[in-house]
Parts: sequence; C-alpha cells; structure tokens
Amino acid sequence: MSSVFSYEQAFSRNVGWITRSEQTVLRRSRIAIAGLGGVGGAHLMTLARLGIGRFHLSDFDVFDLPNMNRQAGARMETLGRAKIDVLGEMARNINPEIELALFPEGVTAANIDAFLDGIDVYVDGLDFFAFDARALVFAEARRRRIPAVTVAPLGMGAALLNFLPDGMSFEDYFRWHGCSEFEKALRFMLGLAPGGLHRGYLVDRSAVDLAGRRGPSTPMACELCAGIAATESLKLLLKRGKIWAAPYGMQFDAFQNRMVRTWRPGGNRNPLQRIALAVARKRFANLALAKSEA
Repeated sequence: MSSVFSYEQAFSRNVGWITRSEQTVLRRSRIAIAGLGGVGGAHLMTLARLGIGRFHLSDFDVFDLPNMNRQAGARMETLGRAKIDVLGEMARNINPEIELALFPEGVTAANIDAFLDGIDVYVDGLDFFAFDARALVFAEARRRRIPAVTVAPLGMGAALLNFLPDGMSFEDYFRWHGCSEFEKALRFMLGLAPGGLHRGYLVDRSAVDLAGRRGPSTPMACELCAGIAATESLKLLLKRGKIWAAPYGMQFDAFQNRMVRTWRPGGNRNPLQRIALAVARKRFANLALAKSEA
C-alpha cells in the first residue's frame, strides 16, 4: 500500500459513469455546504469521494451524544469537538489536496458574501429549524445565480427540491415572510414533501415537537439524502442530466419502497397545500392540547 496520494488513482473508479475530463471539472468545482450535522456531514463525505476539489463549509456546533444515530463525524472520540474541525479532517483524509474554506461561526449576514464567493453549487445541510440562516443563504444564492440543492431526511427516506436561478425562488415556494417560527416549520415540512410518504409509519407522534424544535431522525434517511444531493450536484456541475426544479420535487421512501414526483405550482399557495397546512395546524394543535392535559 502506497502512502503517496494521487488524485487520479483515488477517484479512478468514478470514471465510466463520468469521463476523465468530467472528473477534472469536478476537481476544479467549488461547493458550499451550510451545516455539517446529519445531512451536511454525509453530503461532504459523498461529495469528497466524488472528487469535488473545493468546499466552503460552515457550522458552529459541537458533537453530542444525540448526534450518534445519524451524523457522519459523531464518535465517542469526537464528543465535544467542533463539527467543522472533525469533518474537515475527515475530508482531508479522503483527499489531502482538497481546498477547504471554513466558517466556524456558521452562516451570518456578516460572512455570507465570503461564504458564497466563487461557488458553483450550494448544498443545504442546515438544521431543519435554522430558518433565518436558510432564508439568508437561499436568497443570496439566488441573487448570485447559484443553483441550490436541498434534500430533507424524512422518516426512512429523502425529499428533494432544487432551486435554479431562473426558476421559482425559495421564498416564492415556501412563503415564509411574516410567519411565526411554528408556521415556518409547518410550511417547510409540508413543502419539502407534499407526497407525505413518510407520515404513515410514524409510530410516536409525540416525538415531533415543532414548538420545541425537536424531531426524530434515522441514519438511513441521511445517507439517502447524500446520494441524491451528490447526484444533483454532479448533473449541475457537468451540465448533463435532467434537473427538476421547484415547484417540482421528488420523494423516495425506502420503508415504503415508493418514489413519487410532486408538482405544486405556487408552492405553499397551491390549493392542495393550503388544505394540507390547515389539516396539519389542527393536528399539531390537538397534539399540543393532549400533552398539556397529560
């Protein structure tokens, strides 16, 4: 075994599904990932193994025990360590030539310009409840004409939405402006997966606490998300393959063995979505009432 690194040899098994010249394109590409937790860490590992050569990474959190069930860098030896440091080390162990720009304060209004400077694709890895940061990054990515990919881990599956510079914007789709945090969470959850494939096998509804910013997760969902996000990123960078952008979406659920493609013109303004939101508000209100009476 040689300890001398060779980019060409390390990623040679990609060739066949992509050409050698396309591998060079990936090597020179720059992807931004905000959030390095459940999906963000998996995104980074998959994209690094694809041979992406340059990343801008942001995360301000440290590893804790509840991260163990799904986060790529979570191990007993990393508890209490900054996620951005651990994942940076893991990426460099895959590709010692990788270029990393680290933003350990997270994404903020003060650093958003630097975070998105020179970026080819933005991949969303933010925590579900990071509403302000997510709105900031998607709006700035659109202003800079950077395509944005978000794949949400839901149940034991993944839900995809792409936002392209000339297509529907994140705000136009989700319609967060002026909403409470609870309403943003509701609109984000239903907007990500209008097909709702994951909802039928949730065995403990009390585990979903939007007001408390808490929800259940699985490692399978995060790994599925990473595969989908990396594939969409590849298509965007190599400019081949069909990209379905919002208001089109896709959800695959491994537990149900089903895949659906969704279409919600108008996003959360769509009549079907408005009905679904009304039903969900009532369901969560009843759940909160039952908890308070328990």
